Amino acid sequence: MASSARYRVQFRRKREGRTDYRKRIKLLLSEKPRLIVRKTGNHIIAQVVEYSQVGDRVIVSCHSSELKKYGWKGGTSNVSSAYLVGLLAGLKAAKKGIKEAVLDTGLLTPTKKSKVFAVLKGSADAGMQIPHGEEMLPDESRIKGEHISKYADLLKEERKKRFSKYLERGLEPEDLSKHFDEVRKKILEV
Repeated sequence: MASSARYRVQFRRKREGRTDYRKRIKLLLSEKPRLIVRKTGNHIIAQVVEYSQVGDRVIVSCHSSELKKYGWKGGTSNVSSAYLVGLLAGLKAAKKGIKEAVLDTGLLTPTKKSKVFAVLKGSADAGMQIPHGEEMLPDESRIKGEHISKYADLLKEERKKRFSKYLERGLEPEDLSKHFDEVRKKILEV
């Protein structure tokens, strides 16, 4: 009788390329809630999640489309909106009594000064304690959108084409950093 090699089928989410279980178990061993950051083509999503035997429990969730309630006219997937989403998620978590968490980037590659770390900076500014290195966080000028304002100044002719969505919403791209400060102030007041 011939014997065959044993084969163990991987977990479904591993096969689909949706979960890195080695990374997940390391995060769960901290026994702290996780600040989960996800990016789509047009939005930034931040959630504070606790582990449970039956399945993870979402305590706080924040989506970049929520920024419209606070008057945000800028894009919903840039560094500025990522910071504001983190700030909003951090404030919601503070109201629920969550003071610390660990960052869960999932399958995203952590890149210095990226949108993921802008969300982290926003949450940290809201009072959450999340272990991180200062060199990973984006600069204050980038968070305020000053790089977008400078780019808009360079494009005098193509400005209407490149920033058509900003102009449709009634926001001059040069005024993005001023608008950012106004929306940040509104979020902090709530």
